[in-house]
Amino acid sequence: MKEYLDLGRNLLGLMAVLWVLFGLVIGIEIMPNEDMKPSVRPGDILIYSRMDRSPDIRDIVVIKKNDTVYIGRVAATGGDKVEITKDSILMVNDNIVTEENIPSTPLYEGFLDYPLVLKEKECFVLTDRREGGEDSRYYGTVKYEEILGTVIGQYRRGST
Repeated sequence: MKEYLDLGRNLLGLMAVLWVLFGLVIGIEIMPNEDMKPSVRPGDILIYSRMDRSPDIRDIVVIKKNDTVYIGRVAATGGDKVEITKDSILMVNDNIVTEENIPSTPLYEGFLDYPLVLKEKECFVLTDRREGGEDSRYYGTVKYEEILGTVIGQYRRGST
């Protein structure tokens, strides 16, 4: 009987540790689409830190906006001025942003007015697939409280 009680206590302890680890410290999200291709492919498993909700530029973040989870890369943070020109050029603080494997950033008409200055604890998130990707050009700026976490690891499942 003592062995069963010990087993029960050990299982409860393990469940408590897993709940704290995955409920408060670490999150897991599966990349649902091609918005971050080629750096993150559909089906890839992303591990993110729930503790880090104040990302740096170029960090990949998992956010929840309007009851939908999105994954994107931080292009600008609080205090930065963001502009996307009609010529599909991304500018942050009046500087042209050039990115490897991303030739241009098309303007999505009718969503945001540019230039825009980000408030404190706010960021501008873009997908790596700039043609048709759902990001801040579509849903607006991201408040830090909408960030579920910053990606700290990736497991590639898909082959494409």
